[in-house]
Amino acid sequence: MPTTENESFMRSSARIYMRLLGYVKPYWIPFAISIVGFVIFASSQPAMAWVLKYFVDGLNSGDNAQFFGVPMIWGFPLFIVGVALYQGVGSFLGNYYIAKVSLGVVHDLRTTLFNNFLTLPNRYFDNHNSGHLVSRVTFNVTMVTGAATDAIKVIFREGMSVIFLFAYLLWMNWQLTLVLLAILPVIGLMVNSTSKKFRSQSKKIQMAMGDVTHVTSETIQGYRVVRSFGGERYEAERFDRASENNRQRGLKMTRTSAVYTPTLQLVTYSAMAMVMFLVLFLRGDSSVGDLVSYITAAALIPKPIRQLSEVSANIQKGIAAAESIFEQLDEQPELDEGTVELDKVSGQLDISGLSFSYPGSDKQVLSDISFSIAPGQMVALVGRSGSGKTTLANLVPRFYHHNEGSIVLDGVSIEDYKLKNLRQHIALVSQHVTLFNDTIANNIAYGDLAGAPLRDIEAAAEAAYAKEFIDLLPEGFDTLVGENGVLLSGGQRQRLAIARALLKNAPVLILDEATSALDTESERHIQAALDRVMEGRTTLVIAHRLSTIEKADVILVMDQGRIVERGSHAELLAQNGYYARLHSMQFEEEQAPQA
Repeated sequence: MPTTENESFMRSSARIYMRLLGYVKPYWIPFAISIVGFVIFASSQPAMAWVLKYFVDGLNSGDNAQFFGVPMIWGFPLFIVGVALYQGVGSFLGNYYIAKVSLGVVHDLRTTLFNNFLTLPNRYFDNHNSGHLVSRVTFNVTMVTGAATDAIKVIFREGMSVIFLFAYLLWMNWQLTLVLLAILPVIGLMVNSTSKKFRSQSKKIQMAMGDVTHVTSETIQGYRVVRSFGGERYEAERFDRASENNRQRGLKMTRTSAVYTPTLQLVTYSAMAMVMFLVLFLRGDSSVGDLVSYITAAALIPKPIRQLSEVSANIQKGIAAAESIFEQLDEQPELDEGTVELDKVSGQLDISGLSFSYPGSDKQVLSDISFSIAPGQMVALVGRSGSGKTTLANLVPRFYHHNEGSIVLDGVSIEDYKLKNLRQHIALVSQHVTLFNDTIANNIAYGDLAGAPLRDIEAAAEAAYAKEFIDLLPEGFDTLVGENGVLLSGGQRQRLAIARALLKNAPVLILDEATSALDTESERHIQAALDRVMEGRTTLVIAHRLSTIEKADVILVMDQGRIVERGSHAELLAQNGYYARLHSMQFEEEQAPQA
């Protein structure tokens, strides 16, 4: 028999929800305590209806009415206070311990998601914008816990209340209670029909919230560009569109809920009206107290039923959020099948027949690249933007996996190295410097370098020509650099990145236009420092300014993913080919302002 769309939806929801509840397992003790608390709370619900029976009948009995052997004037107030205390204990245990579970699940999910970011391959970040990823950690996780804990709180507290009240009603008059039970299938059909809508609408709300986060993040990070180019109005309109879309999605879900809840109430109260009619029509020999008690208990049922019906929206929101979270958590981490770990390498790098296309693209970015770098040699890559230089540099530390050919370090394929071990042998300085909102010292001694002696940090900074500006700062090496080094100039940030690479003291050094943000004076000093540092290290330099790589042992000229020329600076100029034209054009550009 073929699976219907409804069955498939229910199975999918159940599977996601059960996986979500797995995050509650570590907190089973506080969870169990909270359930006990909700049972205590729910069991107190029929008590007031029950005591009303004796209260009303007692009023008819006159001044001598007794309540379990105690004069009614003292018995009823004491009983009510006792019920309130009993209910309060249950409420505290239930609410406090479920909050403990909820906050624990939020923390666990957020740390799991964040730690997952640290293992995902580069292509994942290439294909997902940062706003939606951040929104998962902030907004989606909150939605998930609404389903994992808050919904459970309502289900147990209100569900147990309904069960205790129905049990009391059955005990009082089972025939009348069957009329109330008849509405449960109707409620079930209504809950099922709206669940799909809630799930679909919640997904759209989460996407819209991701757009809001994305626009906000981009505008804050690029505020200098926004203000420099008069983009305030454009960004304001872009944010307004994203926020309005989020508002419309939220309003649509609220409309669904606003129609659903009163409809459910109408069904519930219709059943109540029928019960009232039957109570009055078939009162028989029941006392006034019996009737008041029964009607009071029946009147208490619609509220927990309504809250139980509304919990469906929270569960579907949580399931939609959990779906996006689990989708990320199920992504394959960065591939690492290597087994080789070497304490030291000499830096012999051999690249042979290397070809590469980015995942999901047929366009070949690199084609049949072959060259070798001996330990201590400097090889430079030059060429127009888009010729594949940076891509080639990214393949050496295995940020991407190449399609064809081989990259061999000290006679071992880089695919055979354990990933962490491979990257320990490589220091990288890219044209896009990343600094953290921390001190200068901590930005230089970052990650595996944390805890390095201050004298080593200072030596690296001095070699990178950074110590001179650091010494002028009020806090020196303890100066905070701001978000992504915003309090420093481009050249200063670049020098800190170079100092970080120098402190790592790796045998393979990759400089991806590492001097691109420096003024001529700084570049001259850093070039002298790099000349010293590169001694004994295998260095791969990607250079835009050809003047910085004139001393390279070999210069590889790239165009459209291929090596079109190779040789020393003098040899390539003598060939009067592609490199000579690049050099001539750049020389003319540098001389032009002096004319």
